Amino acid sequence: MAEVTTAPVVQEKEPLFGKKERKLITDPLTDNNPITIQVLGICSALAVTSLVLPSIVISVAVIFVCAFSSLFTSLLRTRIPKSIRMIVQLVIIATLVTIVEMVLKYYSYPVYRQLTIYIGLIITNCIVMGRLEAFAMANKPWRSFLDGIGNGLGYGVILVAVALVRELFGKGSLFAGSPAEMKIIGASPDYMINTLAEGSWFGWYSNNNLMVLPVAAMFIIGIFIWIQRSRNPALVDVS
Repeated sequence: MAEVTTAPVVQEKEPLFGKKERKLITDPLTDNNPITIQVLGICSALAVTSLVLPSIVISVAVIFVCAFSSLFTSLLRTRIPKSIRMIVQLVIIATLVTIVEMVLKYYSYPVYRQLTIYIGLIITNCIVMGRLEAFAMANKPWRSFLDGIGNGLGYGVILVAVALVRELFGKGSLFAGSPAEMKIIGASPDYMINTLAEGSWFGWYSNNNLMVLPVAAMFIIGIFIWIQRSRNPALVDVS
């Protein structure tokens, strides 16, 4: 009787940037945004978005922490006892946040002083912890890393968008405190549009001090949520 041989099963190599991998980055930017759809991370959005520069710094910090905490958690997921998994996750996040603090303190001490409390609060940011629990603990390192980048970007896009509106209408400037500072509109010759200039079409305009207050961020985020769910009715009941 002839011996029957079976061909070895060849496992297909997963692409680095296949359709599923790209979706991990793009979904949090649109229909699965951590702020406007999942309604997470609202506290920091209220606190740091009065100026664009601090919002960008916090966004970059969250992307870094979210991406690498997801990567390290996924690498260790089979070795972490379930009973202490959240403690291990917090240690990973706290280590990465400490690195962010040290780098920022060294390269931009004024921004560090402005954000020092809020950088520390990244440790308990529900977006970061949520992705570790919901995704990194059940997926491979590369996909977890991309998921962390995607959710960090989704969070950062909203933060910067809110800051652009608040700084422009609250202070009349953009990127204040950075070399790229632009003074757009205000009651001074230093601004591109001087509202006090003779014959100015904007003599009626005055910067809205309400925009400087944290409550303004809640109004703006609410408007973003309304716009997004108006454009896509399928998101109306999602929270």
